[in-house]
Amino acid sequence: MKTKTYIDNNRIVTGMTLKDEGEPEHNNMALHACNRPDHVIGNRRKLADALHCGLEDFVCCNQTHSSNFHKVTRADKGRGADSTSTAIQDTDALYTYEPNLLLCCFTADCVPVTFYHETKGLVGVIHSGWQGTVKEITRKVFKHLVEFEHCDPKDFHVYIGAAISRENFEVDEPVYIKFKELGYGENFINYNNQTGKYHIDNQQFVKLQCEMNGIQGINIKIDNTCTYSNPNGFSYRENKNCGRHMSYIMKKGLWANKGL
Repeated sequence: MKTKTYIDNNRIVTGMTLKDEGEPEHNNMALHACNRPDHVIGNRRKLADALHCGLEDFVCCNQTHSSNFHKVTRADKGRGADSTSTAIQDTDALYTYEPNLLLCCFTADCVPVTFYHETKGLVGVIHSGWQGTVKEITRKVFKHLVEFEHCDPKDFHVYIGAAISRENFEVDEPVYIKFKELGYGENFINYNNQTGKYHIDNQQFVKLQCEMNGIQGINIKIDNTCTYSNPNGFSYRENKNCGRHMSYIMKKGLWANKGL
């Protein structure tokens, strides 16, 4: 099973699964976009084994390109792990203080974000497709964490996972206007005179939204793998019937009582 690990120490594990032709449905991790649910559940179990946790430790949401987020508690353990019917509804970001819960999000070109807070012992995951970005889900999550969870923004560490590149993310004027109306990030948009399309760097928009909430640029890492052009990537733009990557983060039990 192909995965990319961004960090794995005695406190945190976070990373992203990759397309893998040697696995069922090429290592698809999404129950909402699969041919056979048992294939996806099998892939998830294999990932769980690699991460030394169980399928029952997964926490998943039914993503709707919203700006909604949810604080995960122990009561949410296992939600969406083996059925979309039990997933947290209409939600695109999760965070928790609880150890040994694997927070998950699913993408195929959209931007996945995982993060942790150095002193609070809090971890989270965000799904930010272009709709989530123009709805500023990342800004809203971090604004909430600063104001209501009393997190010092300088202590956040953020991982922006693989997504479609600026070169391959081309849009028409209505989508461009939505980004332009944000009032920032013009440097991350260019117009192609030959095709009449706009190209947008969604990863850089998300990074900027993190920085606008006081997160230090040095603490934000970007995976520049393009899901459209890389053979290890699932791309909805390339194939609307494709599978999905899972981006995940789990706080380990060894860090259970730190900073809370």
